[in-house]
Amino acid sequence: MNADQSIAEVETDKAVVEMPSPKKGAIARLHFKEGDTITVGQVFVTIALEGEDAKAVSASAPAAAASPAPVPTGEVYTGSVVGFVEEAKEVSPIYGRPQQAPSPSSSPGVQATLAVRKLAQERKVGLSKVKGTGAGGRITEQDVLTVAQAQEGAPAPGQGSPAAGQPMRSFALQPKPKSAHVRKYDFYGFLERQQIRGVKRKVAEHMTESFYTAPQVTNFHTADITQLEKNREQKKAEGKQVTALAYIVRALGIALQKHPAINSTLEGDEAVMKKYYNIGVAVDTDDGLIVPVVKRSNTKAVEQIAEEIRKLSDEARSRKINLMDLKGGGFTVSNLGMFGVEHFTPILNYPETALLGVGRTKDVLTVLGVDKGSSQARIGPRKMIPLSFTYDHRVISGADAARFMQDLVALLEKPEELEKAPDAVGH
Repeated sequence: MNADQSIAEVETDKAVVEMPSPKKGAIARLHFKEGDTITVGQVFVTIALEGEDAKAVSASAPAAAASPAPVPTGEVYTGSVVGFVEEAKEVSPIYGRPQQAPSPSSSPGVQATLAVRKLAQERKVGLSKVKGTGAGGRITEQDVLTVAQAQEGAPAPGQGSPAAGQPMRSFALQPKPKSAHVRKYDFYGFLERQQIRGVKRKVAEHMTESFYTAPQVTNFHTADITQLEKNREQKKAEGKQVTALAYIVRALGIALQKHPAINSTLEGDEAVMKKYYNIGVAVDTDDGLIVPVVKRSNTKAVEQIAEEIRKLSDEARSRKINLMDLKGGGFTVSNLGMFGVEHFTPILNYPETALLGVGRTKDVLTVLGVDKGSSQARIGPRKMIPLSFTYDHRVISGADAARFMQDLVALLEKPEELEKAPDAVGH
């Protein structure tokens, strides 16, 4: 194989990326098989360079669980994005917290992610004293919490409250100990087990964090989109495919400007209101839920938004989406209408403080007017769309949420406002 030639596809928690070879040569040894989980720093493949004996190189190759080797000096860069990756010596402070001096938790000879090292630093746990229970001896968040509880004399989970200022819980899914007996059947019949990994694992952990962190309330609303649907049919006749979701994203880009608290995140005791209007659109894929982001929605026409949603959705389902298209969101839309769902209670895409759930549009008999003379009512069908608005009650009050939805519904019921040219051209 040549340098930069793709040798594998690697699934991260957001996308599938190709891993190119950093050198020209031949594969002497594969340390993992398809479907295995690999952590940062583990050896994936051993390459025999030109003129080297592949068998000899394979025999001398380090174990898969070995710690990352130091970067050799004078190494020539091949142009590949894969090669020697050095772990950051320090992490920039977040939420205005001052940087702390290095502690025993920053032990370089242990296998632990940055999140685990940060937790160890917060709990004043030296990683060199922690026995890892993860793959290849990797230290997990639960390993750190167990040692921290022993150091602090803290009660076991469920028997008391953690000290003030300390992390309440770990939201990571903990792997089943390898030594534990795996049952293939129970009293009622046979069992099948599927490991939760990749995107599904990340979503599971993220939803748990959201549910246990933010007090969430959902308000139910309904919008009359009869005229909007007529406009869509007209555009379809003109050869323009514009979905109702595109109109909703366009309406959100307008309404959020009037209600800044809805387009915010909570950082410590501060609500951070974003002055850009990027809307995440939840996409169901075979591998789990992915949320690509429509950037600067307030500057784009509905046709442009429709095309962008279509493109991002296709890329998300094929797992070939650019990682930058998954970042920068301030508000999320989840559409379950195609599955026949009407109102539902979506969970926030934390740390965002609001999310809109879109249900199935249906014809509803509605009173269209009442004759004053005879008091007879005129009844006819109207196309109604259910909307479920979930919000973080720490930042958004019930009245704020209601006012925002009133404005959003009003925009959807006047599609001509949404079809006007945006204030600025988006890109």
